[in-house]
Amino acid sequence: MGGPRRLLLISNSTLHGGGYLGHCQQHIQSFLGQKVKRVLFIPYALHDRDAYARTAREKFESLGYGLDSIHESCDPVEAIRKSEAIFIGGGNTFRLLKALYDNSLIHEIRKRVLEDGIPYMGSSAGTNVATISINTTNDMPIVYPPSLKALGLVPFNINPHYLDPDTKSTHMGETREERIRQYHEEPNTPPVLGLREGTMLLVEGDKATLQGVTGARLFLRGKKPTEHEPGTDFSFLLTDSKPLNP
Repeated sequence: MGGPRRLLLISNSTLHGGGYLGHCQQHIQSFLGQKVKRVLFIPYALHDRDAYARTAREKFESLGYGLDSIHESCDPVEAIRKSEAIFIGGGNTFRLLKALYDNSLIHEIRKRVLEDGIPYMGSSAGTNVATISINTTNDMPIVYPPSLKALGLVPFNINPHYLDPDTKSTHMGETREERIRQYHEEPNTPPVLGLREGTMLLVEGDKATLQGVTGARLFLRGKKPTEHEPGTDFSFLLTDSKPLNP
């Protein structure tokens, strides 16, 4: 197929008051278009893969796309090589990344997306693994992947389900912002884009655009975080140019 990378990185699969992928289904249809007929689903982030695949299949079929689940394939690597588009759903990011390593899929997915140009969709954990590493996931390390390095489809990290501090809460634990700041206390750590629920990042080649109904918060090491509304051009995160003025 060839062509530049095409990614749709979604913060969350379900938005309050709606069904599975309901809040972003128009974005999905626009992203996949009419050329894609079947999507390869990777349900490794959840324990019950059969039930997860049923949910995803029902949704994608309602949008006009067939769906194959990689866990039903006898050869996961070959399934990646033959795929028209890839969708990795949410769940536990550590479980997901371990399964990708265990099935020798890291290199194959990178090749299909970055060299062959097939569309990649991620939601929540599936968005986490599209980035440099899973260091900024919200999940508990319930299993131990061989590395925290992820697919590296973009040269920065994302924090899906980003939460702002609740000024009325009496909870004294770290806020999400404080935890990301702790991450940036380590040397040579990349930018972190905090995607609030209802938000997604569309990447087409070297262009990245914030989409959805809520905003995002960008964290750069050594700088104050900045707020960004849907429509923001985040291409500088892909090309290492100077960031936008806050």
